[in-house]
Amino acid sequence: MDGRDLVRSVRMVKAVGPAQGLRSVRAAWRRSRADARALPRRGAERARVPGEARGAEPLPGGGVIRFARSSLRVRVAAGGAVFCGWDGAGPEPSYALAGACPAVDPRVVLEPDKEGGWRIVSERVLVVVSRFGAVEVRTPGGALLRRELPPRWWHRAEDAAGDSVVDGAVDGAVGVAGGGVEDFGADGDGRPAGVVASRWVQRSEVAADARFFGLGGRSAGPRLRDGVYRLWNTDPGGAFGPGDDPLYLTMPVQLVVADAGTHLVFHDNSWDGRVSLHEGVEGAGSGHDRPGTCELRMDGGPLRYWVVAGTPARVLLGWAVLTGAPALPPRWALGYQHARWGFGGADEVRRVVAGYRERGLPLSALHLDIDHYDGHRVFTVDRERFPDLPGLAGELRAAGVRLVSIVDPAVKAEPGNAVYDSGVAADAFVRDARGQAVRGVVWPGESVYPDFTDARVRKWWGALYAERLAQGFAGVWHDMNEPVSFAAFGESTLPRSARHDLEGRGGDHREAHNVYGLAMAQAAFEGLCELRPGERPFLFSRSGWAGLQRYGGTWSGDVATGWPGLRASLALVLGLGLCGVPYSGPDVGGFSGVPSPELYLRWFQLGAYLPLFRTHSALWAGRREPWEYGDEVLEHARAALRERTRLVPYFVTLGQLARLSGAPYVRPVWWSAPRDRALRDCEDAFLLGDSLLVAPVLEAGAVRRAVRLPRGRWYDTATGRAYGGPGRVWVEAPLSRIPVLARAGAVLPVVGADGGTELEVWAPAVGRTGGGVVVPDGGDGWRRPEVERFTSRWEGGRVVVERRGGGPAGYPVRVRGLAGEGAGPVDG
Repeated sequence: MDGRDLVRSVRMVKAVGPAQGLRSVRAAWRRSRADARALPRRGAERARVPGEARGAEPLPGGGVIRFARSSLRVRVAAGGAVFCGWDGAGPEPSYALAGACPAVDPRVVLEPDKEGGWRIVSERVLVVVSRFGAVEVRTPGGALLRRELPPRWWHRAEDAAGDSVVDGAVDGAVGVAGGGVEDFGADGDGRPAGVVASRWVQRSEVAADARFFGLGGRSAGPRLRDGVYRLWNTDPGGAFGPGDDPLYLTMPVQLVVADAGTHLVFHDNSWDGRVSLHEGVEGAGSGHDRPGTCELRMDGGPLRYWVVAGTPARVLLGWAVLTGAPALPPRWALGYQHARWGFGGADEVRRVVAGYRERGLPLSALHLDIDHYDGHRVFTVDRERFPDLPGLAGELRAAGVRLVSIVDPAVKAEPGNAVYDSGVAADAFVRDARGQAVRGVVWPGESVYPDFTDARVRKWWGALYAERLAQGFAGVWHDMNEPVSFAAFGESTLPRSARHDLEGRGGDHREAHNVYGLAMAQAAFEGLCELRPGERPFLFSRSGWAGLQRYGGTWSGDVATGWPGLRASLALVLGLGLCGVPYSGPDVGGFSGVPSPELYLRWFQLGAYLPLFRTHSALWAGRREPWEYGDEVLEHARAALRERTRLVPYFVTLGQLARLSGAPYVRPVWWSAPRDRALRDCEDAFLLGDSLLVAPVLEAGAVRRAVRLPRGRWYDTATGRAYGGPGRVWVEAPLSRIPVLARAGAVLPVVGADGGTELEVWAPAVGRTGGGVVVPDGGDGWRRPEVERFTSRWEGGRVVVERRGGGPAGYPVRVRGLAGEGAGPVDG
């Protein structure tokens, strides 16, 4: 037990109590013994690099390049995405991909390059493979986006003949000629005979001006500074802040933005790994640029990756094509939601909902945490505190408020527990190497864990959500699904040796751990679709992996209460959006403590402009109702809630556009101008769609703040004052609001005075045009949306708003940004 284990143990005992703490000690020892028995010991290993190219075979979309000790498959999809797989690795099977691998581009040409290398030429991207296995991805014009240096593998000897080995400590720079590395005999596809592939390292270079983003949910982002980032979904064992890494949802997905262009790289490998990032330096040393570098070290699994290049919008579209369109939340899930660990029972829920109604505060949903369960057993209800949960849900639904339920994956190992008994009968639980069910410790005590990597188990689990629907719940949030098993020392998860089905391939928790939450989300989503085929499920999950957006969204997890936690909240939402998960948000107010009135209000004001707008707190962290923080906070929170309600049609449109294009609701300010270096370094503001720029207050006592603007005219939505970009301006930020600026010419749908949708138009600059998109709400089903496009322009001293292609707007129109901020002359 090291110092970090000791700190975590103290936190855990404080949170779960001494009895659970003792169980967690036993669970940690069980996990440690199981891994010692079943996992191969780290010993002597052989190191290998590809060696020299020996030939190439053209194939549809690219080809295979054979090296002395490996082979590389390069495949360009019809949309321009590039797949590279070493040692025979193909794009499937994959938990990340949505369905079958995309069709190849039939026009791709494989041709020899200079000095013994090869070129894969396509309309949208150029791939250059060197004689010794370096891979360059370039724009069609030849600008370098990314250079992957030849990889290096380490293998454990497996044959009994006692082959000579290279010591496992060998870990130097990748040698392009294979010097100092044993030249193994190779089988037919270039792989060495007599060894089992183990860990590997891939080093990459990018432009000196490049900035790194992504890697899932990172509290220190959204721009990822120099450092090491682990790829292992982890419950930090307490509230986290900007310095804590890793967290609940990691992804081997990087978005790299540079003057030469933007690209996304995804290493499709769910094993434990570490990413070391170092930003480059322009004009370093003797005046030459020092490139940015990335080093990826994986403990096992295939070396395969995808690269998608283009503008940020094109990149996220290509990523959505690969991994699936984001799930569309129902309209009510775009309103304000309230949660708390510690509702006393049905009567308290009624009092809280009545408190919102009596104070004129809009509320869309209320969330019940683990304390509504019977003894924390999943898919049960505490009948003493909630004697008629379906009746309560009906009351709330009549008042416009939905109930949302927490769902944990761990099942109390207790004969007589219906879920446990049915799981045992279905052989649904994860087993160890000896065939015994793996037991961990979570809130209900000794528990077992469904193997969601088995399609049969997903079907069984998905059917269990019928109980939640019967109780009146309209949505679910998945928690503790990294998965977590309380442990006094070591990792708070299942043994790495635990066996998983992995879609019939078989394997252990080293490969299954990171996709566990993703597969649980798939089980729930597909089950809910079968149970209620006419409704879109509402689901968000604390853990997941690449492709989570197909099933729902996520949230911050247990973010620490404090100003650093507020800043981390924004970083997480921005970073996850750039990894393809557009629907997310934090625990407003922080999870772990009691915020000051000012901190609570500033967090609340930020939350009003994020996709998932939810207050939440721990049992010991006080309440989160706005009226608990005084009359002034209540007044300003009411204003933020009313503005969020007014903007719901805009959020509905952004959700539909995310599904159609992969573009996140919340975008970095450089989204439309990735070559603007000042914008690339801006992390304290964001774009909400194309029309609004939101600049939250992230420091105590601030009533004015600097805002970095993209090019064009921007209006302060509170005062109507116009500012010009690009550049840095100072904007008022009184306690009553945070700065929100609208792009000149923007057309966005809002709730009008009569409760219907109207178009809010911000006057374009003279001589310029503007526009916007509206996707009307089609209900909570699956109806295909209609996308309505509008333009705005000055004509004859009036602002004209019309549908693209001609014709009247068809909605009431209100123009803002005119002198005096009144409703000015308009044609619409």
